[in-house]
Amino acid sequence: MRLKDKVALITGGGSGIGAAVARRFAREGALVAVADVVPQGAEGVIKEIAAGGGKAIFTQADVRKAGDVSGMIDYVVKEYGHLDILINNAGVTKDNLCARMSEEEWDFVVAVNLKGSFLCAQAAYRPMRKQKYGRIVNTSSVVSRGNMGQVNYSASKAGVIGLTRTLALEYARSNITVNCIAPGFIDTPMAAAMDDKVKALALERIPLSRMGTPEEVANLHLFLASEEAAYITGQVIFLDGGASIGI
Repeated sequence: MRLKDKVALITGGGSGIGAAVARRFAREGALVAVADVVPQGAEGVIKEIAAGGGKAIFTQADVRKAGDVSGMIDYVVKEYGHLDILINNAGVTKDNLCARMSEEEWDFVVAVNLKGSFLCAQAAYRPMRKQKYGRIVNTSSVVSRGNMGQVNYSASKAGVIGLTRTLALEYARSNITVNCIAPGFIDTPMAAAMDDKVKALALERIPLSRMGTPEEVANLHLFLASEEAAYITGQVIFLDGGASIGI
């Protein structure tokens, strides 16, 4: 087992990519903490992990709030004794053209996607620094390169890349690696809510001509969280079927 007895906290773990990561890590021997702002989906993930012989707990937190994040980290450390892996997966969209976007739409997306990643990485540093070990994997997006109608999302995900590279420099002295995955068009509930015409246009831009799966993203998370990636830090990997290459 590649993560035997490692403690892994996954934000946004109640559905989609986060749920796939939680299940994958549990199969590899990790003690999993599923964090989400609502318990419904997370409870199902935890039951599934338990049914497979794994260990998982739920922690409710709004990653926009420093108090919630600090309490989440403290709870995980109290329950499991330590924290080895943080998967910053929580994310939201509120799409609109820039000329029409409200301040509330901008603030909400940037607060969850960028500020939330910052607060979680900051709070996780405390227990990881004490043990001189940690793995942090942040979540950007192929949309960090820019996309019509997603100025808030694009900006937040581009910001996550800058956050990743800076934290990699700052945290390296404590033997904590910080990397980033930038998924493309992945078959998640968020993608399922898209208009069919928009989906068709997105697929046309993908050289591999299909959507990715949450499990494929989870496989990359597993690698970056494992000892196999011990000498990799500050990197951004686009997992998008080739959509980000070419002209």
